[in-house]
Amino acid sequence: MTLKQTRLVTTDVAKLTRFYESVSHATAEVLSSDYTQFQNEPCKGLAITAQATTQAYGDGVAVAAANRSVILDFEVDNVDAEYKRLQEIVSDWVMPPKVMPWGARAIVFRDPDGNLVNMYSHP
Repeated sequence: MTLKQTRLVTTDVAKLTRFYESVSHATAEVLSSDYTQFQNEPCKGLAITAQATTQAYGDGVAVAAANRSVILDFEVDNVDAEYKRLQEIVSDWVMPPKVMPWGARAIVFRDPDGNLVNMYSHP
């Protein structure tokens, strides 16, 4: 078995896609107005889909902007440089640059739908 991707369910595919393109400098492949995916690093394996597309699974199975249990982790070269660069992109900061108990330096923020994003480096 191989995990191929993580899909974020949203009510605004275009907005969330632009956010992750800005944060990661990656370009998403737009397959439709309801579905985009990243095929290249640094976001390879991330997909963004409209909540309406999840109706095939059943009513209310997936709810946009309701996640409180998943964190997307991105390893970067310099957390402090990313923190500075993202000031105009990110509006919901959870944690400024900090050395974690396991030695990584990290920042944590929320995307426009409230999903947690962690950027870390190993000094």
